[in-house]
Amino acid sequence: MTAGAMALALPLLLGIVVLTLSVLFYLGAFRQRKPGEPPLDRGPIPWLGHVLEFRRDMAKFLRRMQKQHGDVFTVQLAGHYFTFIMDPLSFGAVVKEARSKLDFSKFARQLVRNVFGYHSMPEEHKFLETTSNKHLMGQGLAVMTQAMMRNLQNLMLHRLESGGADQEQWCHAGLFDFCYSIAFRAGYLSLFGNENLDSAGTEGKAKELDRHRAQEIFQEFRKYDQLFPRLAFGVLPPKDKAEAERLKRFFWRALAVSRIRQRDNVSGWVSDNVRMRTESGMKEFMQDRYMLGLLWVSQGNTGPSAFWLLLFLMKHPEAMAAVRGEVDRVLMEAGQRVVPGGPLIDLTKNMLLQTPVLDSAVEEMLRMTAAPMLTRAVLQDVTLKMPAGKEYAIRRGDRVALFPHASVQMDPAVHADPHVFRHDRFLTPEGSRKVDFYKDGQKLKFYNMPWGAGATMCPGRFFATNELKQFVFLMLSYFDFELLEPAEEIPGIDVTRWGFGTMQPTREVQFKYRLRV
Repeated sequence: MTAGAMALALPLLLGIVVLTLSVLFYLGAFRQRKPGEPPLDRGPIPWLGHVLEFRRDMAKFLRRMQKQHGDVFTVQLAGHYFTFIMDPLSFGAVVKEARSKLDFSKFARQLVRNVFGYHSMPEEHKFLETTSNKHLMGQGLAVMTQAMMRNLQNLMLHRLESGGADQEQWCHAGLFDFCYSIAFRAGYLSLFGNENLDSAGTEGKAKELDRHRAQEIFQEFRKYDQLFPRLAFGVLPPKDKAEAERLKRFFWRALAVSRIRQRDNVSGWVSDNVRMRTESGMKEFMQDRYMLGLLWVSQGNTGPSAFWLLLFLMKHPEAMAAVRGEVDRVLMEAGQRVVPGGPLIDLTKNMLLQTPVLDSAVEEMLRMTAAPMLTRAVLQDVTLKMPAGKEYAIRRGDRVALFPHASVQMDPAVHADPHVFRHDRFLTPEGSRKVDFYKDGQKLKFYNMPWGAGATMCPGRFFATNELKQFVFLMLSYFDFELLEPAEEIPGIDVTRWGFGTMQPTREVQFKYRLRV
């Protein structure tokens, strides 16, 4: 190479070196742990860090990091730095921190944009909190519970009204599909309304249309739900990405505000969300997208939870007997019973408050299968103070995360034999709710966190719990049911869904059921 060529090439080479170093710096390749910060593990790949192992099995990865670095550590995941806190005694440092420092909404806005195509508003959290407190708690919850009762009766017991010789025949089905279908469709109808009676002509026809329409929505929702984790992480291959876009457009049409206005019995939760967004100037097409978000957050976990609960009860006869005895007692005290040709049982909100055994079974099921990841964006440099006096400096722009399933719910130091379903784990010897759990001799405030914690705790948790309990009441009151293979092991959980609520099984479980009356 001539001297002139070298003179021309040198600035180019220097430019490439500077650019490479700049990119590596941007990707976090040179980030170093500062005094007072948690242990830092950038991972084996620039920018990507540990994300491949993290996505393969989040719980397994976090346990490995905890063993290597302790209860608090920072890891790089796809260009972001996450500080995980694995000690439940220290959760309060995150949950109680001011939103001006640790905020969920920034992360949530990005997620809903990716998965629902919805661009949130500055007042988003206030709108959802206001409508949820009004309609999913207190007297509003009583109204929603009655709506759920009507729709469960239509979906589960319509054959009683039609009669027919097939009522006593055994039906075979997949338990997961059965539970998910019933819980989802009843919840969808309770929230988004029923077929217009005037258009249907008769009440019987309207109920039939509800069953068919809700089934169509459920079938498409299952396709969408199966894509959801990879859609949220942004790693769908082109074919699946196109399918996800098709499904989103389907739901934007099916749940369009213009269609909702034509339905009967639309819940106040949905109608008030529409009203508040309309008054704030949101375009209707964006509200249609918001409806998909409401559908997923309200119904994406109830069906899988119903599956696990019914499966655990069938696999544990002592739990089934205890819950069945409580169901019979509550019905008897309410003056209701199942008789051929008689009125259908009507479960009210007050009746569902009298079930400590069932409540404990529900809480135990959620302890074992609910696995959300609680993430906060760090808006300014913050120092997290742990109960033992240790302090950790967290940088602005990072994220702080809790994964309670691995760090407390399945911790044998908190819950003995955590992989064993104990329906009475959350009951005191006197039969009331047990809330005293300890680790290392210290009482825990956060011992089971299926609904999250703090300001971002799921506002629909009371309605979701009532949905589960109503479903179990009707199954135990009206049906005989049993597993086709009683000795079959309980399936594992699909680890690709860590972080997105109630887990789903790796395979279906077959069972049979029939109406008892």
